[in-house]
Amino acid sequence: MGTLLEHLASGATTTCRAWTVLRRDGGLLGFTDHDQDLLIEGVVYKASSGLTARTLQQGTGLAVDNSEALGALSEIALSDEVLSEADLAAGRYDAAEVRIFLVNWAETAQRAELFRGNVGEVSRSGLSFRAELRGLTEALNQPVGRAYSRDCSAVLGDARCKFDTTQPGYFVERPVEGFDEERRLFRFAAFSGFADRWFDYGRVEVLSGSALGLIGLVKLDQALGSGREIELWHGLRGGVQAGDLLRFTAGCDKRLATCRAKFANLANFRGFPHIPGEDWLTASPRPGQNTGGAVGFRAGGLA
Repeated sequence: MGTLLEHLASGATTTCRAWTVLRRDGGLLGFTDHDQDLLIEGVVYKASSGLTARTLQQGTGLAVDNSEALGALSEIALSDEVLSEADLAAGRYDAAEVRIFLVNWAETAQRAELFRGNVGEVSRSGLSFRAELRGLTEALNQPVGRAYSRDCSAVLGDARCKFDTTQPGYFVERPVEGFDEERRLFRFAAFSGFADRWFDYGRVEVLSGSALGLIGLVKLDQALGSGREIELWHGLRGGVQAGDLLRFTAGCDKRLATCRAKFANLANFRGFPHIPGEDWLTASPRPGQNTGGAVGFRAGGLA
């Protein structure tokens, strides 16, 4: 059978590029710039997707490898359900994992991985789109380690917070009733049992309908009599409709008082509430107040 290197050295090659896209919701799709579909390890790499890949830029240092994928939102692609405009608009491909291979289409076992990374910025123009692909070294641009701050640095419900958000009273599932055009403001005629602002900084997950799996973050939760208005930071894309089931999870503003009173989770508070604030920098000795005893700083002088 030989290897891909031997095939390339032969002088007469039958190669193409193929790439997989693994979405965060678990969906796996395959594409190729060959003129026929390819079957590789059980994954069908579609040739009718309307996708092409741009030149791949790679280096030996810590610079981020990058490329671009170009696509046409054509009727072929949409009817084949390979890559839909609705999924792109809903953000289902945001941060998806991408792998690009050089493949001998006549003998698909002969292949080599050229690139692995994630989808970055996606832009659209008319019936086409452009997706930026960022290499693995992109992660080195992200800050790591703990930050010392008064507020908690954990995410509600994660391994550091340890709070179980599925407890009764900390989540609720409700069908969609009224909403604005952007799907950013949701209104409910009867929504009681939770204190005003209970879902501030919380999250909402779509549990049914065409937008299944999409997640939004709550900006403002207002109890209006027996009803409620919940505003998100960004609208839920994906065509949320009346009757779709939403799950709202209580939010946390990261303060010590909230951790203690709202969640009774003070033992797992991940902040440093006694760190001096910025006003400590302005502290200075004041005449007549330094008696030689125990002193403590306060803004503007010694106490």
